Amino acid sequence: MQAIIIEKLTKIYPIPLRRERITAVHDLTLNVEPGQVYGLLGPNGSGKSTTMKILLGLVSPTSGQTQIFGRDSSEVASREAVGYLPENPYFYKFLTGEETIIFYGRLCGLRKKALKERARELLHLVGLDDARDRRIGGYSKGMLQRIGLAQALVLEPRLLVLDEPTAGVDPAGSRDIRDLILGFKQRGITVLLCSHLLSQVQEVCDRIGILNKGRLICEGELEKLVSIENQTQLIFENAPPELIARFEAEAAACGAKLVEKSKPQATLERFFLEVTK
Repeated sequence: MQAIIIEKLTKIYPIPLRRERITAVHDLTLNVEPGQVYGLLGPNGSGKSTTMKILLGLVSPTSGQTQIFGRDSSEVASREAVGYLPENPYFYKFLTGEETIIFYGRLCGLRKKALKERARELLHLVGLDDARDRRIGGYSKGMLQRIGLAQALVLEPRLLVLDEPTAGVDPAGSRDIRDLILGFKQRGITVLLCSHLLSQVQEVCDRIGILNKGRLICEGELEKLVSIENQTQLIFENAPPELIARFEAEAAACGAKLVEKSKPQATLERFFLEVTK
């Protein structure tokens, strides 16, 4: 069973005063396999946020459908397996980190005894052990994003939807969040990631889809999309400089070890700019 199915999704917003309509998403179809980290990319206004909101049941589509693990997104039950971190999450500043997780756990119906253990487990997972008794109002931006990830994991979701999880976070915090996303993948959690940090997307995503003006203009495995066609690079170990100009067949005779043979890749940022220009 696929984690996410989006079929012929269209969302049109009317503008009554102008008697106009804006098509935010046009005939979008894509699937996300379980256990994948999928990057949904696009310029501002490309339809990413609208697609996420429809998937989460926050906005109704004009036509088409979306499913989460076989359940239609319009059903409340479809969101039982989902954890969500919005771009700008809001937390009660007077609560501590531990109280915040307990608060969200109670909203989700968890019992008190198990909930305290769950809160401490999640705070340890996101690296906030030392800040669990500090009030949220004193947290940095990176700490707020990590507490947001912790609250999204309260019910042990099978799918995590992350909207700009590293927005406003310094490089060290961004690296920590990247490592957390890779850890979620190892746990078998499917991740739908929306981010403008393309270098980070390139490090964590298995597949990407690029939206532009509401249309899916490119989709596929990240490694294949950014590979440069008709080029092959050879990486030798302990090879003398003169060997670089020779053919691969001569490597063994010169005592050099062929460490890797692969297609050189462009950066995801360069590929993104090319397909959206």
